[in-house]
Amino acid sequence: MKRLMYKARTEYLFHSHIKIKIPDNYEDKIFDELFGIMEQVDKKYNSYSEFSYFDLINKNAGKYTDVDSITIEILEAARKYSDFFDGVYDITVMPLIRLWGFYREKRRTVPSLHEIEKAKKKTDYKNIEIDPVNLKVRSGSGQEIITGSFLKAFAVDKAAVRLAELGIDNAVINAGGSSIRCFNNDIKKEWTISVSDPDESQRDLFDLKLQNKAYSTSAMGGSFVKINNKKYGHIINPVTGYPSENKAVGLITEESFIGDILSTGFFNCEPERFLQLMKILKRDMYIEGFLMDKAGKIHYSDGFEKHIIKYEI
Repeated sequence: MKRLMYKARTEYLFHSHIKIKIPDNYEDKIFDELFGIMEQVDKKYNSYSEFSYFDLINKNAGKYTDVDSITIEILEAARKYSDFFDGVYDITVMPLIRLWGFYREKRRTVPSLHEIEKAKKKTDYKNIEIDPVNLKVRSGSGQEIITGSFLKAFAVDKAAVRLAELGIDNAVINAGGSSIRCFNNDIKKEWTISVSDPDESQRDLFDLKLQNKAYSTSAMGGSFVKINNKKYGHIINPVTGYPSENKAVGLITEESFIGDILSTGFFNCEPERFLQLMKILKRDMYIEGFLMDKAGKIHYSDGFEKHIIKYEI
């Protein structure tokens, strides 16, 4: 059998190295088109990009801002899953992120309860008003939306749509390892990805096989602050105001956007709640996953282990 040959390109977007791999019989201009699509998502919807829709919403907090239909689509999905998670997923969590020293000002002490409660008052997705008819959005006064939990994955899905339009059904988009989208056909039946140990980045927990699926992960990784010799991760529970102590979440879904939202929400859940909510989601979508708790114990959904590759020794 003839060995499959591929070509790849890596570019830096969304503070990550994005790698796209396609069969080598396609022209390089396809990379230009796919990365161009992702760059437009970054420019128009990244809350850190000046004059993006979310940047304008943040600058006009408390007032209505004109947006487009995609901004509405993103916000409605975020609100849906914030409701699903009873608020432990919240895109207005930026005041707490700043408070814990994850933006520009570093901290040397753990925030006081008073500081946390003050930041929490500005953290509530329910204060975002969405007008899908007139394409207007108003966040609460003093609120700040952050798109980091989903936008990279949203861009991956947009590039995936174009791949399908071009008839490319054998490819991988790897967005910094935290959001991966795989495409398979009868020749290339599956892709193998390695899941890193959050405690030891040079070691893998296991390898997974994916067939036309997306893999999303949330973990502390290198994104933490160290206060009094203790590490605090960057994923903050908006309900408690404190960083989650879980170590990792990994999900296999049909699309990256929803997978990334869900992995962030699950990172703020206790293991029992994770397993309970996974069963609910399975009624309406394909989803499997695991949660590694603060003690390092891994909790699997019912069908996740079928994706783990068992190597013969």
